[in-house]
Amino acid sequence: MAGNKYLKTGSTGFPTEEASVQTSAGAGDAGKIVALNSSGLIDDTMLSIQAASQSMTAGESLSAGDFVYINTADSNKIYKADADAIAKKAIGYVKSAATTGNAVTVYFEGLNSNLTSLIVGTDYFLSATAGGVTAILPSSSGQIIQYLGTAVTTTAIPFKFSPPIVLV
Repeated sequence: MAGNKYLKTGSTGFPTEEASVQTSAGAGDAGKIVALNSSGLIDDTMLSIQAASQSMTAGESLSAGDFVYINTADSNKIYKADADAIAKKAIGYVKSAATTGNAVTVYFEGLNSNLTSLIVGTDYFLSATAGGVTAILPSSSGQIIQYLGTAVTTTAIPFKFSPPIVLV
């Protein structure tokens, strides 16, 4: 969704309509007017202090909010993390959807605010459901328990990597 529009002096001297921007592509957006994104926040791309993040390639279709892992057996592509194996531990999350083979920004810490149906104040762990979270600890041999964070709203968990515990 584009931001609100405003009038600026065009090259002919007459007013020209221009849209404010919700994300920045860098120096080419210098001098443009900032608009809040669909969450009502200034996008991370417009802040000089960026969250720890990296553009990586999706190895499968990802949804906004998915917790992810790096699949070293598939050219270090990003897949949905799950509690079924230590190799699938969550190293971060994505804020936007991506399809297989396309670039996606992985956030290694910060507020994952693209979740649903959370209970405020409840601790959440990596789920056996790929990319998801659960308030119920995994309990099967070979699974991992990985704390992801405590819900601060019904849609948000502040994430900071924690090493998982392997169940035997």
